[in-house]
Amino acid sequence: MQAVIAFDVYGTLIDTQGVIAELERRLTQPEKATEFARRWRDKQLEYSFRHGLMGHYLPFSECTREALVFTDRALQTGLSDNDHDHLMAVYAELPAFPDVVPALDTLRDAGMRCVAFSNGTRQAVETLLERANVLHHMDDVISVDDVKRFKPDPAVYAYLRTRLEARPEATWLISSNPFDVIGATHAGLRSAWIRRSSEAPFDPWGIEPDMTVPELETLAERLLR
Repeated sequence: MQAVIAFDVYGTLIDTQGVIAELERRLTQPEKATEFARRWRDKQLEYSFRHGLMGHYLPFSECTREALVFTDRALQTGLSDNDHDHLMAVYAELPAFPDVVPALDTLRDAGMRCVAFSNGTRQAVETLLERANVLHHMDDVISVDDVKRFKPDPAVYAYLRTRLEARPEATWLISSNPFDVIGATHAGLRSAWIRRSSEAPFDPWGIEPDMTVPELETLAERLLR
């Protein structure tokens, strides 16, 4: 059975640190930009987990805005509401990593089906991928918004399989986020961790990915062996 490849979006296809340059322009203390971007991303994920556990689903963009407001307060950067709106707009236009399109083209040329699978809403993800020149290299976009749950809830991976009409052993989840990889593996899917930083540790849960690679072109090469 031909494999179906589901790619996480934020941090895997799209570089969430691509907001740093704009933060450097907006912050009165530009040296805080890297820390701001890191904490914004961490809090974005934390808020999605917390909303999920509370049974209080909100679109991922709202978690992102909440995380932005928190980070602004925590770092005492004094951003205005206009700054918040502008940074949210920038977040919708983040760049793709340079390995994304070559890897997708290699996999699709070999007959594999490639889809984006994200916590973001379908509209938000399609807009993001279109602006990053990635969307037309994908076969589909699948969003957790359809089931009103967030990764790593098992329900979202079950929904992915249903949408793809694929068996677990033929369904790959590709992500740079260990929680996503662990969630997919726990749900019975195959998984690959994209270790984009050589310093990034994997969670010590005793659940390991089927494959660990530094970037997507290596992933494509190994999947096609």
